[in-house]
Amino acid sequence: MDHCPVFIEHVDKIVDMRRYQVLMESKFPEELTTAFKGLETNSNPWGMGRDSRADWIKELDVPIISETSGEDIEYLFFVGCIRSYDDRNKKVAVAMARILNHLGIKFAILGLEEGCCGDPARRVGNEYLYQILAQTNIKTFNRYNIKRILTTCPHCYNTLQNEYPQLGFNCKVVHHAEFLQENIQNGRLKFEHSLAKRTTYHDPCYLGRYSGIYKPPREILQSIPSLQLKEMKRSGIDSLCCGAGGGWMWMDEKIGKRINIQRLEDALTTDPEWITTACPFCITMFDDAIKDKNMEEDLKIWDLAELVEQALFGDKKKLPPPTESNT
Repeated sequence: MDHCPVFIEHVDKIVDMRRYQVLMESKFPEELTTAFKGLETNSNPWGMGRDSRADWIKELDVPIISETSGEDIEYLFFVGCIRSYDDRNKKVAVAMARILNHLGIKFAILGLEEGCCGDPARRVGNEYLYQILAQTNIKTFNRYNIKRILTTCPHCYNTLQNEYPQLGFNCKVVHHAEFLQENIQNGRLKFEHSLAKRTTYHDPCYLGRYSGIYKPPREILQSIPSLQLKEMKRSGIDSLCCGAGGGWMWMDEKIGKRINIQRLEDALTTDPEWITTACPFCITMFDDAIKDKNMEEDLKIWDLAELVEQALFGDKKKLPPPTESNT
């Protein structure tokens, strides 16, 4: 859309065609049946039990908003489905919670009251399901008088910030890349540990092209002692999707080379020891590509929050290597 000389908005038209296929013709890839059912019954695409949504906070000092007065809360930490259920991505939620506690930020999560933001349903054309999921969350937000939301997922960020206002809900939404950059700039986050590694940064689509957030992640990485940032040729506005966008997280590519493999090959041109991103979908797709190439011992994929956590705490909390994604 940016490169088209007459700015044809083809993405919106494709989503409209998907809506017709799903809602009017009931025609969609078979893989989506499970995702739809999971969203309908347990408000997450994998259908995992809603009662386990907050299991990641065990042994952590993370307040649930229903157990607080709610009046002193600076941020609602909207965790999102994949950070709540996927073992690999739970580590990012834990890292973010530890950083918030380190900063003395008064925050809370919704716990079992949190539901999917609705992004997966809307992207694949199930607008009806999206509306149900979004309205459910909005009722919860209004009940607790939520004014500011922090999220680590660009898909949640885009949906809450840009699409929930269409349904009458307006709230300040902050992505953790912006949050971390701000607290580095104001001196509240001071790194005491070096990370002497070469990394390249992958721009998530909904953080970069959709939201224009390119500088904060790079400034975070450049502020970490000894960490070397090397850019891919396709980066910034010219970045390539990880392969999970548009609902492909729950579908299977059957034509040509897989996008996540292609994107990993882009990253390998920088000779990295680590790859960094700021999106749970991107982490999962890179994890799969790294395993496909049998490079688990030589290459790691991290979220920004995990590197900030390591630079802050160092050996105070030895992080185990990323575990296999269970989604």
